Amino acid sequence: MIQHPAIDPVALQLGPLAVHWYGLTYLAAFGLFFWLGTRRLRHEPFASIATPSPWSRRDIEDILFLGVLGVVAGGRIGYCLFYKPAYYLAHPLEIFAVWQGGMSFHGGLLGVLLAMVWFSRSRRRPWLQVMDLIAPCVPTGLAAGRVGNFINGELWGRVADPSLPWGMVFRGAGDLPRHPSQVYQFLMEGLLLFILLWLYARRPRATGQVSGAFLLGYGVFRFIAEFFREPDAHLGLLSLGMSMGQWLCIPMILAGAGLWWWATRRSEGRA
Repeated sequence: MIQHPAIDPVALQLGPLAVHWYGLTYLAAFGLFFWLGTRRLRHEPFASIATPSPWSRRDIEDILFLGVLGVVAGGRIGYCLFYKPAYYLAHPLEIFAVWQGGMSFHGGLLGVLLAMVWFSRSRRRPWLQVMDLIAPCVPTGLAAGRVGNFINGELWGRVADPSLPWGMVFRGAGDLPRHPSQVYQFLMEGLLLFILLWLYARRPRATGQVSGAFLLGYGVFRFIAEFFREPDAHLGLLSLGMSMGQWLCIPMILAGAGLWWWATRRSEGRA
């Protein structure tokens, strides 16, 4: 068995100011998004200057700003609605207590979708084209977030077979070895999804195909990872023995497959 390293969650202490590792992973996520977003501008159709309104670095800056707002607001509201609706209905002011923890990826995704609706309308750009632009830039941010989860020793996995070579004992989770599910999610939802999506998006694709591939890929990888991740203590496993995370992934998988199929058929119909 491996003991989870006791990493101080505070990376740097400057007098009364404490810089947490988790905050640094968020900064890394946003920095990677911006860097990759500027490189996406080299791919078609974003690299074309023959359009009425060419894409620019300023667009990436504005998308990042709106995306941050969508992630934070949507992630928090999504967590309150999906995971503890009764509690936050009784304590509505605690919805704003983000320092207590509690963020939902699926809620953050909805927040980003709405933020990009506003961006696309204000800039008069096709919404799906905007989503195709940013989709390959998201997985590295997810990977950074899982690094933060691992450093904090949170969102650990289910109890593993004692013979598992990388079984890990987490503080606060008992003495039994568990799956380091944060690492699994880092590898699947982060690195692997990024590699597959970036390579897929490098070539010209029909509008909506890249977005559909992201929804489908993330949904499948997250669904698999949930088999190794400990369900939320106050929810446990739900219907059919699936976790809340898995149930939230099902509409993502269906929507992604449907969007990719629709975009492909629409492209073939125009050919």
